Amino acid sequence: TGAGSGIGRATALAFAEQGADVVVCDVDAEAAERTAVLARLLGGAAHAYRVDVSDGAAVDAFAADVAAAHGVPDIVVNNAGIGHSGTFLDTTEEEWRRVLDVNLWGVIHGCRAFGRLLAERGEGGHIVNVASAAAYLPSKILAAYATSKAAVFMLSDCLRAELAPARVGVSTICPGVVNTNITRTSTFSGQSGEKLAATRERVARLYARRGFPPEKVAAEILRAVRDRRPVVPVTWEAKAARVLSRVAPGVLRAAARVNPGG
Repeated sequence: TGAGSGIGRATALAFAEQGADVVVCDVDAEAAERTAVLARLLGGAAHAYRVDVSDGAAVDAFAADVAAAHGVPDIVVNNAGIGHSGTFLDTTEEEWRRVLDVNLWGVIHGCRAFGRLLAERGEGGHIVNVASAAAYLPSKILAAYATSKAAVFMLSDCLRAELAPARVGVSTICPGVVNTNITRTSTFSGQSGEKLAATRERVARLYARRGFPPEKVAAEILRAVRDRRPVVPVTWEAKAARVLSRVAPGVLRAAARVNPGG
């Protein structure tokens, strides 16, 4: 899911390069089709669908269509997500719903629709849920986003235990700062118009300067599936935060109080 750009597109192409047939979806149908075209150039079959992952009925229909037309997939990657920055008190109910509908409910819908198919098929398989280092790295300006990703992290742990008897693996991918276009579509509490556009541009430049490409995340996703790894932090900051979350969580809690930029 979310295969029209960024990590989703890079992952689809990485699997295609390994000889997999891929089915991609995105809320942007044209972007999904562009990814499918690129995947076909690598030699495999590729099919594109328009799907809004926040719509449970649409995801159920998508899963049924995929199974009927292409067979039950061996690997499912729940990647679609959106960004939002804002403190808890500044984040509106509408903003909370938007973030949770896509980042959490989108993963729930994907896991439920395809997880059932995989379990009933009885031939094993793998589900990949793309979370974030924000799942275990608290920040007072990422209240909704971090909450959504932490929920995906725990959902994956629960689902992994449930699907183990069916030989269906579940991997949680936790990237840090990755240079994708999520920054150009992210929302910021209390900002609109020119101010929002300026903030998006500033953050996009920071992510671009970090220079960590989505293709490196895709490579970690392939490795996670191959080795059936449960949790995969990606980028040095995600790995460092993961270690601190386990051995010195108080350090992360203290850091969360600091205002970004000083």
